[in-house]
Amino acid sequence: MHKNFIKIAALLGALSVLLGAFGAHTLKEILSEKSLAIFETGVRYQFYHVLGLLAIGIIYKDCVNERMIWAGRCFLIGMLLFSGSLYALAIAGPLYSIIGIITPFGGGCFILGWILLFSGVTKNQPTAPVERV
Repeated sequence: MHKNFIKIAALLGALSVLLGAFGAHTLKEILSEKSLAIFETGVRYQFYHVLGLLAIGIIYKDCVNERMIWAGRCFLIGMLLFSGSLYALAIAGPLYSIIGIITPFGGGCFILGWILLFSGVTKNQPTAPVERV
């Protein structure tokens, strides 16, 4: 599973850069300042969580448990819901502001992913050997 997270993180990292460049060069001419800021927030949070997913993929080899897998899944779902809804909202505009309802669910997935990452790493902490006197 860890290699899959690393591969997906690599692809989503490249997509983050492409979307950032698209926003900075193409959408800058088309969107309002407010819409462009919304788009940039989506890119920024996507990239933060790409790095988180990459960390999960690297850490997973030492902390093999379901919490780590679910942390990665939560980051992926969060990117889809949070960043995806912000991209759609920025491009579609206020006519489709109903899309914004999805955004907090993606944010919740991000939070849950970080908690699961903490929990997954903590679960695998070896206990110190007990000295016998």
